[in-house]
Amino acid sequence: MRVNRALLDEAVRRGVVEPSQADALWAFFSEHASATPSFRATHILYYLGGMIAIGAMTLFMNVGWEAFGGWGLFGLAVAYALAGLWAAEHLLRRSRLPLPAGIAATFVVVLTPLAVYGLQSALGFWADGRPYRAYHTHIDWRWLFMELATLAVAAVMLWRYRLPFLVMPVAVTLWYMSMDLVPFLFDEADHSWELRRFVSLWFGLLMVLLAFWIDVRTRHVQDFAFWLYLFGLIAFWGGLSTLRSDGELNKFFYLCINLGMIAVGALLSRRAFAVFGGLGTAGYLGHLAHRVFRDSMLFPFALTFIGLGVIWLGIVWQRNEQAISQRIRSWLPRELRELVERRA
Repeated sequence: MRVNRALLDEAVRRGVVEPSQADALWAFFSEHASATPSFRATHILYYLGGMIAIGAMTLFMNVGWEAFGGWGLFGLAVAYALAGLWAAEHLLRRSRLPLPAGIAATFVVVLTPLAVYGLQSALGFWADGRPYRAYHTHIDWRWLFMELATLAVAAVMLWRYRLPFLVMPVAVTLWYMSMDLVPFLFDEADHSWELRRFVSLWFGLLMVLLAFWIDVRTRHVQDFAFWLYLFGLIAFWGGLSTLRSDGELNKFFYLCINLGMIAVGALLSRRAFAVFGGLGTAGYLGHLAHRVFRDSMLFPFALTFIGLGVIWLGIVWQRNEQAISQRIRSWLPRELRELVERRA
């Protein structure tokens, strides 16, 4: 629920708080809002411009850039990075604009793979002529050097600036690593899709656990865990959903995992868990409709009653949400309880 001045004035009229208390509360809320600004139209422009600039140096870079040669690419990446560092410092220290400063700092991080690729190309590491833009489309164990360098630069930038958007390239890089590790750790003969899915599942789970640890550690400050949750869930749920499952019991376990993700999303106030869990649950119900109960006339009716039952549970939850939430939170450790209360 959003607190505004009209709501405080209504509380004064009802005698809940004194006028002086309402003024003090409004001053406190205004100060807090300036420290953690809400999403506004200017933020759309910030993110749109930032993602265009980031995309130009990553996803949208064409083969024509290879004409600069290895040293040329390295020099351009370093020059752009220095400009990004200057922009981040200026926007954060002088203009007091943390959001565009975080985007500028992130721009520096995403230039790291290009700089490393240019250096490697100049030293003859890419003698087979693989272009840089293949970094975002092809799996190759040699990308690991670029990914490790990106993580190192991101760690330095996070230490320097403490801005949540800097976690985005970290999450993307870890997601890439989950795919590139397979040809690095295993023989060519073992590069089956089943193995890739298995590695993606466990790597994604580790990312989600890392995000949860960071979430607990930073529960009193800004949200540093969002991007790790998102890309960790992409890797975990993607690997889980594409694993070969021959038996109905395994598919039922898949449903249970997705329902558990929805519950975790509700507990932690993380919509990403609910989205992926909902997709998995819908996929399982589709499997039941088209395979198991394909010719059953009763299945749609049963599914309708199940849906209505879920809605009824939602009504019961809403009517007793405060008591249920307090009871559940009383069972949680203090750190997790503070995290849930703050994120909620």
